[in-house]
Amino acid sequence: MTDHAIQLRSVSRHYRSGGGRVTALDDVTLTFPRGTFTAVMGPSGSGKSTLLQCAAGLDRPTSGSVTVGGTELTKLSERRLTLLRRERIGFVFQAFNLLPSLTAEQNVALPLRLAGRRPKKARVREVLRQVGLGERAGHRPSQLSGGQQQRVALARALVTRPEVLFGDEPTGALDSQTGREVLSLLRDMVDTDARTVVMVTHDPVAASYADRVVFLVDGRLHGELTGAPADAIATRMTGLEAAPC
Repeated sequence: MTDHAIQLRSVSRHYRSGGGRVTALDDVTLTFPRGTFTAVMGPSGSGKSTLLQCAAGLDRPTSGSVTVGGTELTKLSERRLTLLRRERIGFVFQAFNLLPSLTAEQNVALPLRLAGRRPKKARVREVLRQVGLGERAGHRPSQLSGGQQQRVALARALVTRPEVLFGDEPTGALDSQTGREVLSLLRDMVDTDARTVVMVTHDPVAASYADRVVFLVDGRLHGELTGAPADAIATRMTGLEAAPC
């Protein structure tokens, strides 16, 4: 078992657009150690979401390799890649993506059902308790606040015991207090359960919960900060956004 949850080696991702070629990622080499919390930041269009999608196996790089827990994703068939994502990777997005007709408990159990596994009620209730919703298992999304819905989404991502949890602006739709509660849950998963969390965010306060912040500009790595407070992260971001293209 490698000490690295994820490794990207010389990853580039190009897209065709209007007859030309757009470079979303440009020769990125990056490692995410196990049991760490990494925030990914950068100006709009810097390649943050593309980096996350390639690292999580949601998108294939044009060149380079991505390895999750010793398994190289770029060599897997679509079927095997889908199975790996189901079993070893969790996702939390800005949109909660809960099914409105299902209860919190049923939404959390859904990934297990999709994988052809019979959900154990005790396991589903356990992850709901972990996110502070043990008493709301029978409630539907319309009966929950935005923060509670995001907690259900987080429990859904955790129910399969993933090696890595990816978040794409997971607090972007929440107010500041509720966002801090969700971030504290992510932080606790790293500190208590030694999970690996990779989060794309535009918010320096959210990024300050991470062990390190990795910056992207025009699809390339542009340095990182370790254990930095929100004001230092904001200052770095301001400098990147003000820099000439």
